[in-house]
Order: sequence, then C-alpha cells, then structure tokens
Amino acid sequence: MTGATHPQLPSFSGQEEALRAGRYIRVVNYHNTPHADTEKIRGELAALAESFSSVTLEDLDLFRSTGHWHKDRPGVIPVFYEGYRNNAEVAAPLAEEAGLTAWFFICTAFLDVPVEEQFDYANAHDIDLVQENRKGERLAMTWEDVAALSRRHVVTPHTANHAEAAALRTEADLEREIFEPKRRMDAVTGQDAACTAFLWGTPYGANPVVDAALRQAGYRYQFGNTMIQYLG
Repeated sequence: MTGATHPQLPSFSGQEEALRAGRYIRVVNYHNTPHADTEKIRGELAALAESFSSVTLEDLDLFRSTGHWHKDRPGVIPVFYEGYRNNAEVAAPLAEEAGLTAWFFICTAFLDVPVEEQFDYANAHDIDLVQENRKGERLAMTWEDVAALSRRHVVTPHTANHAEAAALRTEADLEREIFEPKRRMDAVTGQDAACTAFLWGTPYGANPVVDAALRQAGYRYQFGNTMIQYLG
C-alpha cells in the first residue's frame, strides 16, 4: 500500500501525480514470517530493493519536513508487525540481504508472556499463527532481539497487547497501551521510538483522547491502513 506523511490526502489526480513523481513512500505490510516462507519473502524483498530505495527514520523525518524525497528511487518501508520470533530470525536477515531497512512494530506485552502461554495469548489477541508456530515453543521475540534489531533497523511499539484505538477508554488503558510501551521500548533500545500503529490500522484523527495521548507520549508518526500521519 502507499503511505502519505500528512493527515490529509490530496485529490486522486494529485495522488497519481505525486506517485509518478516519487513523492510518496510505499509501505508493504508483513505479519507472521515463518521459516517455510523464507524463499518467498527473500524474493519479495529483493524485488522491492530493485525498484525502491530503503527508508530510515531519518529519511522519513527529512521527507516530512521538506516535502522532497532526496533519493533517486521512491522509498519503500517493509513493516513487520506484532513481534514474532520469526520476524527477527527470518525477516530481519532477509531485509539486510536485500539492503533494506525493515521497520518492526512490536506488541510489547507479547514479549513478556511466558513461553508456555504465548500460543494462547496470540490466539486471544488477534496475533495470527501458522502451522509452524507450535504450542509450548517461543513465538515472540525477546527484548534482546529488540535491542539488536534497533541497531540495524527501526523498532517501535504496536501498542502493548495488539489493541485497537476504539478500545482505549480509560486513563489506565492509555497508560498500558500507549505510554508504557514507548517507555519500555526506549529503555531497551536507548532510542526515541517515533511511531506507533493500532490493530485494524486506525488513523490519527479518529479519537481525540487517543490522539492527545499519542502526542503526549512523544510519538511523531502513526501508521494506518492508507497513510503515515505526522502527529505534530
């Protein structure tokens, strides 16, 4: 899909013109990346790398602030959601092989679930599993994985428990799903997590209370189903 870095999309003709001029960053969403799909994912990432440029957080910040894409090919962000163990073991090495910066949006509470409970937790929180994911085995990344990935890729929260924005109704909800994931991520990586995303790809602007909490927590971007939105 394509993502814009501003809350309001231009007209359809304006979108087409911007796409042709390379003024949009493309976002390709992944979730579970099982070992059995290694060659498929390798081929997809290699194909993306042939036509598009890698995007770092600094690249995104520069594009937002200037409105000008500074590389000779349009940018692409492969995003890997939820924090699966196989995202670290399969997706990250393949992205590096292709020369791409991967972006990992991690459900932080998933990483803290005891290994023997991760299978049931995933099924209860819309974290899709495949045949390769077996009960009793570790399905989530570790925090050590997160720290290592943050040195080569973009790592940021995807709420704590794979929450949807509409479900955040109390101060406790906001603390659990917005504020604490960022504090935990920042403490582990030593960086400033700039992005977040909700289950079902809720856009910024749909819930004023949630929007205010995101800004207060210090996030700069929200990834939705149709765009990347700047929260400043």
